[in-house]
Amino acid sequence: MALSRKRQRELNRLKRDAERLWDEQREAIEHATLVLKDARRQAANFAREEVRPRVREGVGAARDGLGAARDAASTARERFTDDVLPAISGTIGSALAVLEAAKNPAVRDVVRRISKAGQKARVVTPPKSNGPGHYILIGLGVVAFAGIAYAAWQTLRADDDLWIEDLGDPGSADIDDDDF
Repeated sequence: MALSRKRQRELNRLKRDAERLWDEQREAIEHATLVLKDARRQAANFAREEVRPRVREGVGAARDGLGAARDAASTARERFTDDVLPAISGTIGSALAVLEAAKNPAVRDVVRRISKAGQKARVVTPPKSNGPGHYILIGLGVVAFAGIAYAAWQTLRADDDLWIEDLGDPGSADIDDDDF
């Protein structure tokens, strides 16, 4: 099959254009490779100089916060068990002892004899009405009980927001030039 001269010239021109296009594409790919290598190097430098120190600061701050939260929780538990619980149990024990003593017939007898002696000596006894002091003392007792209950609740409640998950080893997430 013979081609005419015109067709042969068109085919040769098309072949030259294809070869020129192929050379241009090869040059563009080589240039893109160089740009990507430079971008990779710049990204590695940026990660090493900017990102890594900030990540380390964040991890250090998180660890410091976690340690402070654990210390605070430990101190609160110790204070509660060493200070609050003994005070509460001592107060309750004293109140129960007074109630038991008031039920004792010997104590009642002594109180009656003192009252009779006071009447014979004409000592004025205070009226048995409930004055404002009585209600103030009841109010103070309620406020004290509410404060103790609130302190106990704050100490014993679960603070899930204070605990941060362990982030692993600080050096395991390092970025090097080889990673890009």
